[in-house]
Amino acid sequence: MSTKGKQRWPLSAHPNDGKSIYGGRDVVGYGPSPPKPLWPNGAKVALNLVLNYEEGGEKCLLHGDTESEKLLSEIAGADAYPDQRHANMESLYDYGSRAGFWRLHDLFTRKQVPCTVYAVGMALERNPAACRAMVQAGWEVASHGYRWWDYQNVSADIEREHINRAVQIHKDLIGCRPVGMYQGKPNINTRRLVVEEGGFLYDSDAYDDDLPYWTTEHCNRPHLIIPYTLSENDMRFAINGFSHGGEFATYLKDSLRALVDEGRRGSPKMMTVGLHCRLVGRPGRAAGLEEFISYAQSFGEEVWICRRDEIAKFWYQNHYPDGYGKAPNVTDLYSGGGSVQMNSSL
Repeated sequence: MSTKGKQRWPLSAHPNDGKSIYGGRDVVGYGPSPPKPLWPNGAKVALNLVLNYEEGGEKCLLHGDTESEKLLSEIAGADAYPDQRHANMESLYDYGSRAGFWRLHDLFTRKQVPCTVYAVGMALERNPAACRAMVQAGWEVASHGYRWWDYQNVSADIEREHINRAVQIHKDLIGCRPVGMYQGKPNINTRRLVVEEGGFLYDSDAYDDDLPYWTTEHCNRPHLIIPYTLSENDMRFAINGFSHGGEFATYLKDSLRALVDEGRRGSPKMMTVGLHCRLVGRPGRAAGLEEFISYAQSFGEEVWICRRDEIAKFWYQNHYPDGYGKAPNVTDLYSGGGSVQMNSSL
């Protein structure tokens, strides 16, 4: 704000007044002229199903934490128990890894649809059979951090170690490093640490657009952000949103139909559906998800059901920003689980 503005509004003036880009935020984005991606086969929507694999990585005294987990379960409004275990919460989470995961694995493989897994490192270590199933199904396994924590007040040193530790777990159990990152409950340092690690093609700790976009906030090379969603997300079963699988299916179908219509009018978009093993892995909810998948498949080539790393590959190859030289070669990433090492100093 100008000096004149400060003089006129001395009690409410702020240095960020009037700015559209400030502190890592961009409230304008693409504005009225978003890119018009030519998705493969002329698709109008790139649809990505994301399965969050968190069970076994949540807060629990057995994991070295000082309180129990409280989020995203059948116990609405649950409180954390300081210095105590929460037997019901532990059991509800265990359902996700014991039963829900396998129901969803069966659904996706029967319907022959790919997905991206947001995998918590500690949770992966506890279930090697699930790791093998993810790999054999051809799913992308992206990083969901080492722990399913709220990182708001976690130090940069601890978070950095967690990011690096999760990468190593992927190498050991999945056979390759993750190229995508979604911390989920990040802080203002998270993206800087992800870029600093040097091997991620994208992160998804954002909810601010229907298309991927680039940022150079933390380095001199473009870093890709593929926004996630908390609306087209089964987490709403746990916060008094969706009451049954039919409501979930209807909302997802409405969202997809609207985006397909936008694409037909010349503005293709991306749609993400967020899923959790312990939530939509319940039978009645899984039935609603299957209804939606069948609906998405009914559009044929107009809906490209894909992995998140495929969207990243497409964006690097077709929408790399000008002024930063040639885009990194990401082709080999998809032929055998390899990765492209990014250099944060470039």
